[in-house]
Amino acid sequence: MASSSSCRAWYCLLAIFLLSSAALGQLSPSFYDASCPTLQRTVRATVMTALRGERRMGASLLRLHFHDCFVQGCDGSILLDDVGSFVGEKTAFPNVNSVRGYEVIDQIKTNVELLCPGVVSCADIAALAARDGTSLLGGPSWAVPLGRQDSTTASMTEANSDLPAPSLNLDGLTAAFAKKQLSPRDLTALSGAHTIGFSQCQNFRGHIYNDTNIDPAFATLRQRTCPAAAPAGDTNLAPFDVQTPLVFDNAYYRNLVARRGLLHSDQELFNGASQDALVSQYAANRALFASDFVTAMIKMGNLAPPTGAVTQIRRNCRAVNS
Repeated sequence: MASSSSCRAWYCLLAIFLLSSAALGQLSPSFYDASCPTLQRTVRATVMTALRGERRMGASLLRLHFHDCFVQGCDGSILLDDVGSFVGEKTAFPNVNSVRGYEVIDQIKTNVELLCPGVVSCADIAALAARDGTSLLGGPSWAVPLGRQDSTTASMTEANSDLPAPSLNLDGLTAAFAKKQLSPRDLTALSGAHTIGFSQCQNFRGHIYNDTNIDPAFATLRQRTCPAAAPAGDTNLAPFDVQTPLVFDNAYYRNLVARRGLLHSDQELFNGASQDALVSQYAANRALFASDFVTAMIKMGNLAPPTGAVTQIRRNCRAVNS
């Protein structure tokens, strides 16, 4: 009986330590080394299984983490379902019928809870899944700082206002990233995530029909599956990188130099302005891009919830603990 009480007390002390450390913003790659030593292997194995079923999922998990961090910080708020009067971020314009990977996060959470119940946040799972989705598609890996907590709130308003739109020009993109304490270099490096994955016709229609800073042959190629008149073909997909859409490399930047960026916002990075030189460097030097991408991902991953926000370790990533 005494040993059982001691065990319960030890778990309580551990939970208090984890919560207090995370609340102080002390993110560390070793945060779960004692409390959940198999966490990273579990996440990677689950992501690997998901990618065997659909390699595109690697890009989707990376995007999910980005869309989480740009709204209220990296707090798992994007994972919350609309329930009753609670309105989350999933139906915000940049996310609805677009952001994917929720089921993969659910599966990772289920697998982790079997091993380490009540310990690992959904926000940390999303960050690890983004890293593994990237590296399993040939991109860099990195030590993910951990110790985030999950929000008890979400903000559709902030999702609609703060997630960068594909129609933004360079000034708009720079301002959107600066609002998150991310530099123009971070912007250009993080945009390289578009070396994998796909986008919907409604996001690039204006660029391929109306813009002049686009290779005519590339515009014609994309117009074949993206009709000029909306809403016809709105959800038709096209790869960001037509050469290697499921390999994380630096082809995205070579495409920009060749005026083959899929989105208006993509091509804005190479359009006779401040980021042209960096885009050219990344196009020529994959290692430089990979290094800067990792630096920017860690910096973005450190975006914290607002001061005073109520947080927790959710049992179910889709719902606040009752």
